[in-house]
Amino acid sequence: MDQTTATTSDVLILTGMSGAGRSTAANALEDLGWYVVDNLPPQMLKPMLELSEIAASALPKVAAVVDVRGRDLFTALPAEVGELRSRRNVRIVFLDASDDVLVRRFEAVRRPHPLQGDGTLIDGIRTERERLSEIRERADVVVDTSSLNVHQLATRIFELFSDEGAARHMLTIMSFGFKYGLPTDADMVADMRFLPNPYWDPSLRAFTGQDPQVREYVLAQPGAREFVDAYAAALQPVLQGYQRENKRHSVVAVGCTGGKHRSVVVVEELARRLADEAGVAVRVKHRDLGRE
Repeated sequence: MDQTTATTSDVLILTGMSGAGRSTAANALEDLGWYVVDNLPPQMLKPMLELSEIAASALPKVAAVVDVRGRDLFTALPAEVGELRSRRNVRIVFLDASDDVLVRRFEAVRRPHPLQGDGTLIDGIRTERERLSEIRERADVVVDTSSLNVHQLATRIFELFSDEGAARHMLTIMSFGFKYGLPTDADMVADMRFLPNPYWDPSLRAFTGQDPQVREYVLAQPGAREFVDAYAAALQPVLQGYQRENKRHSVVAVGCTGGKHRSVVVVEELARRLADEAGVAVRVKHRDLGRE
């Protein structure tokens, strides 16, 4: 490893929708030892990066919160990020939430949206979402906070940025139920509804994909093991490519109707197959398990 790589600070840009939890995420990063700069205009990112290079040992991990509070200055963010990434490994975390959740959060604190002007809350939210669309596409990690309270969001940040160890990529494999909606932070989605549903077997309905009888039932179905084998093999070059492109986190979502049986089995199987993938740390999440 050359001296520049060894002493260069980690740089993180924290952005996203107003009301999605930026303050909570910033506080969690501070608790993890990051030096956090709040409400930084995009034009100041380059000087901050230069400062972090000079003081690498004193500022080993630097995070900048950049959002629409910067008004017209915020429009420069995509261009500034593009220039910075040509020089350094800069990661972007984007916090999002559904429109109805954001409306409820603003109403709860009785504050206007920073972009609503003479319009309504939803007008401001839609304007912000349009302005943020380009930077959201460039994000390394998208965290949907719609169903998270402040403690759960802080835990999610801890999971993402604490004890990354030697792994170059953190893979989250998530089960979910289509009837509860697609995960908005998923990079890839697989559909297990081509397999028979254990829900319709009275002897299996009360169990979950974590129980051996459901696991055996699901994996005994035609195409189940073939899918797991093929999908795990297909993910391997993707994960290797993510490492080459310095993408540090990704989410593979596996869905079935309710997120209780088939998707849970397949997620557990994929995690076992990918656990030894070089440079990859695997985490399992069952989003909708227990909702029924």
